[in-house]
Amino acid sequence: MSAAEETQGRRSPQVNGGTAQATVGSYGSSAAGSGASPEAAPAPGGKPPRAGARLLNTTGGRVLLGLVVPVVVLAAWHFSTAAGVFTSVQLPTPASVWNAAAELIQRGELWNHIGISTQRVLLGFAIGGLLGLAVGSLVGLSRVADALFSPTIGAFRAVPSLAWVPLLILWMQIGEDSKVTLISIGAFFPVFTTVYLALRHVDQNLVEAARAFGLRGVRLLTTVQLPAVVPSIFSGLRLALAQAWLFLVAAELIASSMGLGFLLTDSQYNGRTDRLILAIVLLAVFGKISDALVGVVERWAIARWA
Repeated sequence: MSAAEETQGRRSPQVNGGTAQATVGSYGSSAAGSGASPEAAPAPGGKPPRAGARLLNTTGGRVLLGLVVPVVVLAAWHFSTAAGVFTSVQLPTPASVWNAAAELIQRGELWNHIGISTQRVLLGFAIGGLLGLAVGSLVGLSRVADALFSPTIGAFRAVPSLAWVPLLILWMQIGEDSKVTLISIGAFFPVFTTVYLALRHVDQNLVEAARAFGLRGVRLLTTVQLPAVVPSIFSGLRLALAQAWLFLVAAELIASSMGLGFLLTDSQYNGRTDRLILAIVLLAVFGKISDALVGVVERWAIARWA
């Protein structure tokens, strides 16, 4: 062994040991001290993370940053209405919208509107999402099905939501079936598109390896191909959920007497801008809450399968 190799051999344990000691020390002090996550600990031999980076590495910090824009918008709304920039008909004050919500709660109507709309969205989202997953899997894995169905599905995808309303009334009459069907149509296309495109780009070496172990058909799909595209599936599901809330308003135009979409249109006809703004705010809030819940399931599914 040369002198250089002996020198390198003597130095390596010291360097590795120092690195390991610095790593254990940094994590140990973090766990024993403030309880911060490992991401917030300073890198071995590097500078400690800045305050902004530490804030982004915590859930509470991200929540606080996410509240900045709504608070700014609320403040601008308050000061613009207080200064008389808008009339009460054009844009009521935040206090007026709050009072409209309190009035509907006292009359026992607001929670009924929220409950029926949430029920319609979740049911339509479940039906449309499952159909989108099934049809997207079929078309994405079969060249025959792709050539047969893709042009027709692509054409129907371009049809606006309101164009389905008179046809659904004619076929299903006025009731819950027509509303849920319209929401299902809105939820179907995002899931179908993302699953269809993702399955066409699954690593063929992975598929061939699975076939070598005897996996075929549905077992191959559920064991290898769908887990390989889990992030794409949830991207489609989150888009479908947002689309379901969008189609809800169109669905509740079908002679509805309850729901946030009905509250929106009824307030427009009655000149109640405060209730109209309230309906918009509630649609935004509950849309975000439902999206956050799907995001929690997405993180679990990615950790489990991806």
